[in-house]
Amino acid sequence: MTTEKWLTLIYKIPPEPSSKRVALWRKLKGLGAIYLQNGVCLLPRTDRLIRQAKLIENDIIGMQGEIVVLDSVGLDQAQEERVLARFNDERNDQYREFIGQCEAYEAEIAKEFAKNKFTYAELEEEEAELQKLQRWLDKIRALDFYTAPLAEEAGAWLSRCEALLDGYAHRVFAEQNPDS
Repeated sequence: MTTEKWLTLIYKIPPEPSSKRVALWRKLKGLGAIYLQNGVCLLPRTDRLIRQAKLIENDIIGMQGEIVVLDSVGLDQAQEERVLARFNDERNDQYREFIGQCEAYEAEIAKEFAKNKFTYAELEEEEAELQKLQRWLDKIRALDFYTAPLAEEAGAWLSRCEALLDGYAHRVFAEQNPDS
C-alpha cells in the first residue's frame, strides 16, 4: 500500500530566452524537486509546495508555456520506494558536497594551528565560514523530506566543525590575552 503523495509538474516553455528556463529549473531544484525527465518533475505534496506549484504555474503561463500539475502516488510499494530513493539520492549528493566542505574547514583550522596563527581577524574569518556551513546544512535539511541516509553524518560533521572553532577560539583568546 502506497502512502506518499507527490505533485507531478509537467511543463513546456519556449526555448528562448534560455535564462527563463534556467531560472525555472533553479527555482524547482531550490524547492527540492526531482526531475524524471526534461519538463517533468516531482515534489512532495505539502501545503507549502502546493502554493509554490501554483506560483510556478503562473510563472510558466507568463512565459507563454504550458503546465499541468497533478497529484500522484506510486502504483505500488516498489514504485514508491524508487521515488523515495531518488529524493534521498539527491539529498545525499548535497550532503556529500557539504561534508567535503566540512573536511576542508577542518583542514583550514589545522593549518592555522600548524602556523600558530591565532589572531582575532582569523577567528572572525573562521566564524564566518562556520556560519556559512550552518546555513548551508539548514537549506539541505529543509529539502530532506525523507531523511536521507547521510543526514546524520552531515550533522555530526557540523558539530565537529563547531567544536573545532570553539577550540580555535579558546587558543586565540589565550594567545591574545596571556595574562587572563
